[in-house]
Amino acid sequence: MGIIVRRSLNVEILMAGTRSVAITLSTRQRELLERLVRSKKASQQLVERCRIVLLSAAGRLNEAQAQQLGVDRQRVRRWRRRWAAEMESLSSAEDAGASDVDLQQCIEQVLSDGARSGAPAKFSAEQIAGLIALACEPPSDSALPVSHWTPPELAREAVRKGLVESISPRQVDRFLAQRTCDRTRASTGSPRRTNAKTPSNTKPMSKRFARSTDKPHSLQGKARTS
Repeated sequence: MGIIVRRSLNVEILMAGTRSVAITLSTRQRELLERLVRSKKASQQLVERCRIVLLSAAGRLNEAQAQQLGVDRQRVRRWRRRWAAEMESLSSAEDAGASDVDLQQCIEQVLSDGARSGAPAKFSAEQIAGLIALACEPPSDSALPVSHWTPPELAREAVRKGLVESISPRQVDRFLAQRTCDRTRASTGSPRRTNAKTPSNTKPMSKRFARSTDKPHSLQGKARTS
């Protein structure tokens, strides 16, 4: 009898250890995940991970998802757990008034590959959303005597407001480089970029730079008249 009880207990522990993590999604999160699945610009990896989250929220078990998507069950479990670990941060970012662009960026951050060393992400989705929201505000709201944000000033203000414990200006610039919102461009003085890979410029465009960009057109005009 004792052997049977121990075996039954071991089976229950095994089933509990393999139980799929429950996933819940808000309406906005579901819409953004579905938008990424339909996007032609999203990578195949991101689309696959979005589908895993959507299927998990629909109650599909890991093994059933693996068969449907044609992937290993461990991959499904990994991204299901990754999303579960960030659900609270995503909800907090949404409650804080994050725009669809902000929230989508947070989702992509959660579903992106982490550091190869295996170290956990230093900044949560909620912190990234808070930092971007701060960049959308004019510096005057923080009583700063400047007209536009720069990465060092944003880094100092984020620490002062308790958004992060510490962050480098370079990391701030990386987050802003992924942002194309008009409000952020206005508050940082960044010119509109048509290529997302172009390095961000967080300083206002000077008159000297503006004049230099006009030179090719004037030279072309002279070439046509000659």
